[in-house]
Amino acid sequence: MKPVTLHDYKRRILRVLVHIQQRLDEPLKLDELAGIACFSPFHFHRVFRGMVGESVKEHVRRLRLERAASRLKLGKEPVTQIAFHAGYASHEAFTRAFNAWFGASPSQFRALRRPRQPEVASGLHYRNQRPITKFRPLRGGPDMKVEIKKVEPLSVAFMRHVGPYNQVGATWDKLMPILGKEGLLGGNIMCLGICHDDPEVTAPAKLRYDACVTVDAEYRGEGEIGVQTIPGGEYAVTTHLGPYNKLGETYAALLGQWLPRSGRELANAPCFEVYLNSPESTAPEDLITDVYAPLRK
Repeated sequence: MKPVTLHDYKRRILRVLVHIQQRLDEPLKLDELAGIACFSPFHFHRVFRGMVGESVKEHVRRLRLERAASRLKLGKEPVTQIAFHAGYASHEAFTRAFNAWFGASPSQFRALRRPRQPEVASGLHYRNQRPITKFRPLRGGPDMKVEIKKVEPLSVAFMRHVGPYNQVGATWDKLMPILGKEGLLGGNIMCLGICHDDPEVTAPAKLRYDACVTVDAEYRGEGEIGVQTIPGGEYAVTTHLGPYNKLGETYAALLGQWLPRSGRELANAPCFEVYLNSPESTAPEDLITDVYAPLRK
């Protein structure tokens, strides 16, 4: 099998970008977009964000605003009608969003001779009746330090959290005392996290996260504690330094910038995080987290 190239990744994401532009007013399901790009749903949103520089939701919202701007300049539709076509339920909400992006209200924008069109790093803008043929994939600053590691299958006890990711601490607070009473927190255990959903797509109340601790293969969970096996194989591993709420940036850089230039492709399995120190005793800026992305053979 030949190595996957940056050109391959660009071609696959370009198919998604064309699909989005042609269906700006339709509901866009993440699994459908992932299928168009031939990416696993586990990884698509992170690859897209890393290559395009914005999430699918942010991309669609911006294109709708740019389309609205085009209608303002080229037509005489009332602003309220343009706002509705852009997906906004009220004139006020549309005006706030429009002003935040273009630096002018819709009426001011319509009156300007040369209105400002903010540039984006990808070069992707709304094109009326013209298909997208190319875009500029983002490239990070200094190259990431990434190591390819061979990982044996990991048996983990886990407790599932459903809700906002910034509230997963409560799940860890329930899991750790139970495992401690069972004598499972000694030795060289690893504390891992698996984020299953994209917070840009999934409602906060439905986000799924597994708080995991490595255990012997003989361990059998009970009650709220389950057992799962994290697949073995090769993983691309990079270290995230700093608060957990910035982990998305590291994922995007790893999967959307380093990976397309690596000649490798992701396996159909979730990424996971290994926490090397504790937020209970460590300042947010000093937290150390290793991010593991599974690779195909």
